Amino acid sequence: MITLTVDGHKVQVPRGSTVLDAAKTAGIDVPTLCYLKDVNAVGVCRVCVVEIEGAKSLQASCVTPAAEGMVVHTSTPAVREARRTVLELIISNHPFECLTCERSGNCELQALADRFGIRDIEYQGERAQFTLDTSSPSIVRDPNKCILCRRCMSVCQKVQSVFALAPNDRGFATMIAPAFSDEVASAVCSLCGQCVLVCPTGALKERDQTEDVWEALADPSKHVVVQTAPAVRASIGEECGLPPGSRVTGQLVAALRQLGFDMVFDTQFAADLTIMEEGHEFISRLQNGGKLPLITSCSPGWIKFIEHFYPDLLPHLSTCKSPQQMFGAIAKTYYAEKVGIDPKDIFVVSVMPCTAKKFEARRPEMTASGYTDVDAVLTTRELGRMIREAGIDFASLAPEAYDPPLGISTGAAVIFGATGGVMEAALRTVSEVVLDREIENIDFVPVRGLEGIKEAEVNLDGQVVKVAVAHGLGNARRLLERIRSGEADYQFIEIMACPGGCIGGGGQPIPTNDEIRMKRIAAIYDEDRHMPLRKSHLNPAVQDLYREFLGKPLGPRSHELLHTHYHARARF
Repeated sequence: MITLTVDGHKVQVPRGSTVLDAAKTAGIDVPTLCYLKDVNAVGVCRVCVVEIEGAKSLQASCVTPAAEGMVVHTSTPAVREARRTVLELIISNHPFECLTCERSGNCELQALADRFGIRDIEYQGERAQFTLDTSSPSIVRDPNKCILCRRCMSVCQKVQSVFALAPNDRGFATMIAPAFSDEVASAVCSLCGQCVLVCPTGALKERDQTEDVWEALADPSKHVVVQTAPAVRASIGEECGLPPGSRVTGQLVAALRQLGFDMVFDTQFAADLTIMEEGHEFISRLQNGGKLPLITSCSPGWIKFIEHFYPDLLPHLSTCKSPQQMFGAIAKTYYAEKVGIDPKDIFVVSVMPCTAKKFEARRPEMTASGYTDVDAVLTTRELGRMIREAGIDFASLAPEAYDPPLGISTGAAVIFGATGGVMEAALRTVSEVVLDREIENIDFVPVRGLEGIKEAEVNLDGQVVKVAVAHGLGNARRLLERIRSGEADYQFIEIMACPGGCIGGGGQPIPTNDEIRMKRIAAIYDEDRHMPLRKSHLNPAVQDLYREFLGKPLGPRSHELLHTHYHARARF
């Protein structure tokens, strides 16, 4: 430990800490803009400058090491003037579109301008003029709102290992973009949206489909159904003013009914269905010499990543579609037949924590029903905007239940929203199918938590199955390199593109950090514990689906509707 003085307070911090760390220990909020804890500490914005006795100039506190005996001043006239000047210079090259920007009220640049009382900008020079990039079905990039903080680039490179973003050109023409200033749609990008989560302004955002959904809801010829992903129930409350980790499943259903959806269904129904298909696929490969390890295929950002970077490992992927796409296929076949509605008149809306789901819904493979299986995908943030626009007092809503049959689910489906959840759900079913008996302890705790790569072993009557779980594409890359080199001997692997799994998806409320991720995960597991059924194969609606329509897991109709294939994509 070392001791230093910050604004008259003596503080102790571990050797290797920064001045910013020391200020936080002293309870002082030094403003930051480019800084992103454990990911981006580059000192480029200069908003966090402080005065250090003996130094010849102001220092960026996020990159300046704390030293024994150092005396730091965080709010001298020179410091305050420097911060104001830096902010005014940044704002001078920023569009004045706060009234129409989706980040208004949740913009870090806006908040700092208010904190420092900036009302007039003296610098009225030239402004950068860049073209809006709307090429992708998932992410919109507005370089005019970019402040060059490099947070998006840093998370893309250091956390996700995708390297889709980097500085292009120099000086006033500098732009953070794919290589050669390409559009996002043509870039080697997983579309995971982690860049959107860390952007301090509105330079990166999801492609908004709320107007498409409003239009469908107003069309009397459309039967509009909605499905909600497991992670949304643990995060939509944040969009409506509730604390992170609020479990608001019943209020979510009530809000969707007030918005006008004809039927409110649950993606968790399809998650249980996914376990039936993927679990039996794993058993088949394990017992019949199939390609192992089997790797889950629920996360579209992960799928796009392996298609770009590890096409040689595609045979390891489960052929199962994601729960979102399974739901769409079933809604426009089984459900349409059951209620006597022409599939062309059914409009399927998904509410997802994920930006990559928008891309997935547009994949040409996702038309097994004879139509586009999922018509529109809303992120958690988009649904929050719709709820606010409709004037719904979310917190005061009385809880309501999902509609049957596609709204019936189990606790195994709930935990799909957290890293390790798909693996745990699969093991609950696989264990009982293989052992042909009920297992007492269905909580597979070793696959839970935010450790980057988790490992466990499961004994199936003498046959030891080694499993692994990875979340975040950087961790996925490390795991895949071990598979490629032959070092890993797993039989079953779960991979999620986003840190924390879906609860940390690119479409989730901003901010999303590890503290918030843990609160959302706690809500997910709390809901699982309170479910009357906690194993996918016990879902009565899924049992009816097989009896009335699909036949059996991995059967001909299941393969036609619920399974797909993936293909190699360009790496450059």
